[in-house]
Amino acid sequence: MTAPLPLFRQTVRDEWIDYNGHLSEAYYVLVFGFATDALMAQTGLDDAYRTRSGCSLYTVEAHVRYLDEVARGSELTVRTSVLGADAKKVRFAHEMFVGEPGDHPVATEELFALHVDQGTGRSAPLPEATHRTLTGLVVPAPAWAGRGIREV
Repeated sequence: MTAPLPLFRQTVRDEWIDYNGHLSEAYYVLVFGFATDALMAQTGLDDAYRTRSGCSLYTVEAHVRYLDEVARGSELTVRTSVLGADAKKVRFAHEMFVGEPGDHPVATEELFALHVDQGTGRSAPLPEATHRTLTGLVVPAPAWAGRGIREV
């Protein structure tokens, strides 16, 4: 598989709106979590795999950037890119847009995940087919990826 991943879409729900009248920060992460679930399903790490193998991806590091406010009822689109994969690790990025993807995301998230055997609590090799799929999806990292918080 070398085609880009499908876009994930989600409508902002009323209960996700905070006291400032826009999407609360926790719900940006929730939507990104749904997009991660979609990535897992698309690459063979779905519910059936998790039940059968006892393995799953665990996020061990994440960096979220909140770039713009999101209004109640907005139609969100998340574009996911795989930035790297090896035997047990995956690095990927989500870009969130209101409407269709363009040049100006409203938020981004970069994640580092380990494939973990839930029975042992230790990292485990990805299934060979999933590893091939993930490495086939690798694209260059966007300019914002890999950067930390700047000092004040």
